[in-house]
Amino acid sequence: MKKKTQIIRIVIALCAMWITGAALAAESEVKKTGPKAVDPTIQGEENAVLTQPPFVPPPIKRSHATKIIVRLEVKEMVKKMADGVEYLFWTFGGDVPGSFIRIREGDLVEFHLANHPSSKMPHNIDLHAVTGPGGGAASSFTAPGHESQFTFKAINPGLYVYHCATAPVGMHVANGMYGLILVEPKDGMPKVDKEYYLMQGDFYTAGKYGEEGLQMFDQSKAVDERPTYVVFNGSVGALVGDKAITASVGETVRLYVGNGGPNLVSSFHVIGEIFDKVYAEGGIKISQEQVQTTLVPAGGSAIVEFKTEVPGTYILVDHSLFRAFNKGALGMLKVSGPENLIVYSGKEVDAVYLGRQAQAGSEAEKQVAALQAQMKEAIKSDPKISGLTKDIQIAKGKGVFMQTCFVCHQLNGEGIPGQIPPLAKSDYMMADRFRAVRNILFGQTGEVVVNGKTYNGTMIPLNYLSDEDVANVATYVMNNFGNSGDAVKPEEVRRIRSEAPAPVVNSFE
Repeated sequence: MKKKTQIIRIVIALCAMWITGAALAAESEVKKTGPKAVDPTIQGEENAVLTQPPFVPPPIKRSHATKIIVRLEVKEMVKKMADGVEYLFWTFGGDVPGSFIRIREGDLVEFHLANHPSSKMPHNIDLHAVTGPGGGAASSFTAPGHESQFTFKAINPGLYVYHCATAPVGMHVANGMYGLILVEPKDGMPKVDKEYYLMQGDFYTAGKYGEEGLQMFDQSKAVDERPTYVVFNGSVGALVGDKAITASVGETVRLYVGNGGPNLVSSFHVIGEIFDKVYAEGGIKISQEQVQTTLVPAGGSAIVEFKTEVPGTYILVDHSLFRAFNKGALGMLKVSGPENLIVYSGKEVDAVYLGRQAQAGSEAEKQVAALQAQMKEAIKSDPKISGLTKDIQIAKGKGVFMQTCFVCHQLNGEGIPGQIPPLAKSDYMMADRFRAVRNILFGQTGEVVVNGKTYNGTMIPLNYLSDEDVANVATYVMNNFGNSGDAVKPEEVRRIRSEAPAPVVNSFE
């Protein structure tokens, strides 16, 4: 009996120890992650319905705020840009634009961003609907094969753009990383018959418009804002023919229109229709009625509504018309139903008219090119200052680092453990400063050992940077983060650039 009692006491003691240990572990976890705030207005939980363009999730019918879980995956995919033309798009959800997200004002959004293991680049997301650092970008930097999570409350209703904000931000957006998130007001949006999702974007390819094959991103064109393609929903013809959006006579159509940019403003127009209502810049208040063309800024949106009165095919365009008819910014709305001859008669007369003949153009077109040639000669005759001091190079290099490098390598140069090697006190880099320059110019793939640790990843080539920028950023890195080295000169970068085999420009875009 005594032995049995002792055994029971021992078991009770062990259970008490286990319970205490579990409590301590739980307390440790709370200290580690921080306690989560509890919002008493949130009722229940549901998964967000996401749709691919040009479709929109159904209107929200619930009258209360809920916890809504959004799961979005980043994929780098070769897709069609135009007939015979392919491009390596970086996408949210496998399409350009990314999946349409529809939530309600007051919802608590648990956002999951997954970066597919096949990706070559880290990515994140900046949702303009988020009130918080970087619109979520600061909490969602995600390496290939990883998933990030953060939570935000949808405080402000409206139609908002989301996009990748990983450096170089312009490049990520120019490769198609953008989409729309609608935060419905608490009372919902007014009822309409049809809703569609379209988003304009400008793309910069090395080849000319229509040049066949897999096209690469052209940084110089992007910086100069000279797009090869300006398109709706990621490709030429995405909303044309069998892919056109549709409606019937008498139906009210609402278009959620976004502009991913990264550079151009859109002058959105539907040929043959007038917008009965326009919610400018993605707000939820009607800002204007009976509008012909509305501006949609880069990184912005608009909501337009109109009632269809007459059957036929209506052309959607950016009214900067060479973009529509020469670069791809053109779509179709096909309206079916009975004719309405009172509203529109169709052609009634076809008569001959002989007007004055316009005079043929004279020599106007022959006076265009000379100034550009003169400018180039002037630049050649005024060589750049080559005697930059080391301190000036470091100061200029910091600017390049903050614009191009810091998101991956971090502000302190320590990189990301197990993924991106450190620049801080880097034995790999300081052992051969010219190797560091080659990595900047031509990228690096495969295993490297830095400070005794092995890293296996990819650094994209940054050969679009000028010789001066490469020299300055290399000098900055080699003289910061615990490093100390000599300055790299632009002429040294120029020599390395010319000696190496011609690289594939930005082969991972």
